[in-house]
Amino acid sequence: MEKGQQLVMTITDMSNEGKGIGKHEGMTIFADSGVLGDQVLVEITKVKKNYCLARVLETAVPSPSRIEYDCPVQEECGGCPLGSLYYPKQLEWKENLVRDRLIRLGGIENPLVRPIVGMDHPYRYRNKAQMAISCGGLITRKGGIQENLGKPAIGFYQSRTHQVVDCPVCLIQSEAAEAVAAAVRKFMKEDNILAYDPKWEKGLFRHLVVKTALNTGEVMAILVLNGKGIPNAQKLVEMMDGAVSQLPPREDGIEYSLESVVVNVNKKKNSEILGEEFINIAGKPNILEEVGEYQFEISPGSFYQVNPVQMEHLYQKAAEYAGLTGKETVLDLYCGVGTIGLFCAKDAGKVIGIESVKQAVLDANRNATLNGSVNATFICGKVEDVLPGLLSGQEGKDGEWIPPVKPDVVILDPPRAGCHPALLEAVGEAAPDRIVYVSCDPATLARDVKVLSEMGYEMKEATPVDMFPQTAHIEVVVKLEKQHN
Repeated sequence: MEKGQQLVMTITDMSNEGKGIGKHEGMTIFADSGVLGDQVLVEITKVKKNYCLARVLETAVPSPSRIEYDCPVQEECGGCPLGSLYYPKQLEWKENLVRDRLIRLGGIENPLVRPIVGMDHPYRYRNKAQMAISCGGLITRKGGIQENLGKPAIGFYQSRTHQVVDCPVCLIQSEAAEAVAAAVRKFMKEDNILAYDPKWEKGLFRHLVVKTALNTGEVMAILVLNGKGIPNAQKLVEMMDGAVSQLPPREDGIEYSLESVVVNVNKKKNSEILGEEFINIAGKPNILEEVGEYQFEISPGSFYQVNPVQMEHLYQKAAEYAGLTGKETVLDLYCGVGTIGLFCAKDAGKVIGIESVKQAVLDANRNATLNGSVNATFICGKVEDVLPGLLSGQEGKDGEWIPPVKPDVVILDPPRAGCHPALLEAVGEAAPDRIVYVSCDPATLARDVKVLSEMGYEMKEATPVDMFPQTAHIEVVVKLEKQHN
């Protein structure tokens, strides 16, 4: 195999990023695109000892599972790598991916993986749009992608670059997010507001974050600034409010309304999206979402699952795996705004959550009050730092001795990187009867399941939930039980 060589291959698998994988004369080739079943003409761009990298020159024979994805910037944006793959095939691929990772990385010979929970309507599901702003981005025109020099571009970074692709339409975001972005584009053009340029460290607007409570219609717009104020801010608020209020009601009757406008101050010279200071400039400081019988307040800086429809399925499964009878003490680790813990609280004796983000903990305790969950408490701190003292007993702020907590059930919902080794060790020593592990990365999930199995826990079953249709991401909830010799 040589660099520059062209060949035809069939896409037989896809990577975690949704890129095509095939073989030629026994060599594995990673292509930059393609869906399962495509026959593609590729050009080799890099040759390694055990694999090659290639770019797709053309699709010679489209896969029977290939569909038209009605997005004008799909290829440039790269945010929906599975968009052209028939949705049932997306689900099949994701379910197989979970099973493969548990076998190869988790060391489980025959894992019980339940059928994946998909969506009836796998579009417009995201309740959070996090968009970059540029005055030199890319826009789509007839004949291809073009430079958009000097004009506001609001959208997402082109794959593997920091070039902003202007996205007036995004099939996985809410219509409200699109409306807010359109108003900001118009305002920037009319009032000559410049986007932040990291090269020159000049300009005001850096990012636009729109949070949409899909079950109540409440919308929050967060403008991330290289400064503390917006010239003629009232005009912008009115433009955004007008754009959102003009949207027609959804098929389910929900009407969107702009309820909160927030400025986030970020003068850092790095790629972090949000700064630490939030300033509420119009409306409420939080918006309210409803999921099933529960209500949750969403603040500007806290984490909340991006797909409320699938979140309900995911957390119901987590509560089922917890096997609660009303007496158990439940530890909810990496608890965010307390959603999983509160789903479990009505069937538990006590719920204690731990989360490192201060605002999320404030939201979690407020959400506990909002839902009447008097048996749920949430603590701020790094899980690996707080948990040992909680399990062994410790001195309180007023000098009183706080007895150790003996958990019956531990819920783990870590970030993509998985659990800190010290945390897994502490959980193993606590010896709960059951562990419920919620993961957004099957690879780190499998790694941690292997560690827990070495501590005497058996993985009983897993259920994948498609929280992120059209993308290569997947959420999984796993049930583990302590084995007593």
